[in-house]
Amino acid sequence: MRIVIAGGHGQIALRLERLLAGRGDEVAGIIRHREQGEDLRTVGAEPVLCDLESATVEQVAAHLQGADAAVFAAGAGPGSGAARKDTVDRGAAVLFADAAVRTGVRRYIVVSSMGADANHPGDEVFDAYLRAKGKADEYVRGQSALDWTILRPGALTNDAGTGLVRLEASTGRGSIPRDDVAAVLAELVDTSATAGLTLELISGSTPVSVAVKSVAGN
Repeated sequence: MRIVIAGGHGQIALRLERLLAGRGDEVAGIIRHREQGEDLRTVGAEPVLCDLESATVEQVAAHLQGADAAVFAAGAGPGSGAARKDTVDRGAAVLFADAAVRTGVRRYIVVSSMGADANHPGDEVFDAYLRAKGKADEYVRGQSALDWTILRPGALTNDAGTGLVRLEASTGRGSIPRDDVAAVLAELVDTSATAGLTLELISGSTPVSVAVKSVAGN
């Protein structure tokens, strides 16, 4: 498969790229800064330079040509203000979805956030982030041309992955190593039977592959 990942230099994305490339997939990661490219090459991914805050749908669609799946894993990141939560966590997600539709890439995975809600109240930056993610998720859900799956991890950690998770429509609060989020994403890319599902993810007691098969109805 050829898989294109938005936010290709993110902590989850780099882990995912390593997993996908390691199993033989062709992986491209969209990055904003040329100097990030070497980190992608190190994990086996092709760096693609494109700023999703300023690019057109046509420009992004060109990078999705020939892809079998698209993964939106971009984010404004810590230290960014409410304005960039909107332009990246919402705006770039909408742009990437539109580009996938235009290119005919049906399989579309979103890395969202537990608590994402378009109507989330509050004036803090994190409140703006949850609203932005919620609005992006709503938009993707409305795209009938996409076989979308939305993944909402709990609190992210850099602990070593255990390969054991809880993946359900509603898990309750919890944390999850980024390693395990990447492992679940790699399984979801291959599991189109999860299309149309919004799933929460925390650490648990079920092996990743079994958890994904379970929500897919297998």
